[in-house]
Amino acid sequence: MKLNAKNEKKLVTDILIKLGTQENQADIVAQATVDADLKGFTSHGIGRFSQYIKGFKAKTINLEGDIDIERETEAMALINGNSLFGQYVARRAMDLAIEKAKNVGIGIVGTHNGNHFGVTGYYSDLASQKGCIGVVITNTEPAIAPFGGKKPLIGTNPIAIGIPNEDTYIALDMATSVAARGKLLEARRKGESIPEGTALDKDGNPTTDPAKGIEGSILPFGGFKGYGLAFLIEILTGALVNAGIGTGVKGTATCSEDCTKGDLFLAIDPEKFVGKEQFNDETDKFLDEIRADNGIIPGSLEVDRVKGNLANGWELDPVLFDTLNDICKNIDIDIEDYAA
Repeated sequence: MKLNAKNEKKLVTDILIKLGTQENQADIVAQATVDADLKGFTSHGIGRFSQYIKGFKAKTINLEGDIDIERETEAMALINGNSLFGQYVARRAMDLAIEKAKNVGIGIVGTHNGNHFGVTGYYSDLASQKGCIGVVITNTEPAIAPFGGKKPLIGTNPIAIGIPNEDTYIALDMATSVAARGKLLEARRKGESIPEGTALDKDGNPTTDPAKGIEGSILPFGGFKGYGLAFLIEILTGALVNAGIGTGVKGTATCSEDCTKGDLFLAIDPEKFVGKEQFNDETDKFLDEIRADNGIIPGSLEVDRVKGNLANGWELDPVLFDTLNDICKNIDIDIEDYAA
């Protein structure tokens, strides 16, 4: 079965509302899900959706209530997500960071008691779309062993940065591991192997089996450099924001237990620094230099994927289709009605 952006957004929204999700929150979850799939990150889009449904049943995702702002100044805030959808908590946090950046030049908002929020870059995009630089980091359940060790103690801890530009999409969204855990989960579901150099099994031996990699550890990208970045993100999204850290982080790979990860959202308004016009002019000069050398602009791959997926839609693999179809049958929704 093939989906497109319009039909997937409606499918996700309809399922969530039927299950009792507040309409405004269902809409945000659907937007973030479609964004991931348009960019080609199905492991963090519709491929991760069934995890949230399991969270309903386990009561680790709360369908009622709203966020609480626990601490706040002109430039920062700390949010308790009250176990609501991670996408909703993250959207509220970045919106608040952008608002503060527009007022004082910079806004930084931390969250705890959220849930898995999909693709990190969706939230840095929100800032760049509003003329701000966006930076988002988060921690996850342990998947990376410390450098020199073999026991997973650190998350795959992604970072996303978005730069505002009127003509060019400039964005980086990456895990600090060789591959995001979601890529291994997706490979396991599809019965595919993972590339060599991605993961180790529980005994510290290289493996191309995603199941063994999930049970073992995922390698940091770039050796010690990726490990060091993951290590520091762990502290900034754990200890700093009243969230779990290291082995205290739970509930990002599955929804069987409460999610204890943390997030940090940063927005910077160039207008308050050098002015929007100068920032854009200098950025454009730099882009021209990169293009003159046939260089790739970070974000260009996503632009190409979005164009292709908007035009052609995307296929659900058989296992994912069966999973979603079972969810739909239980709430009297005919999934075939949403086929592209």
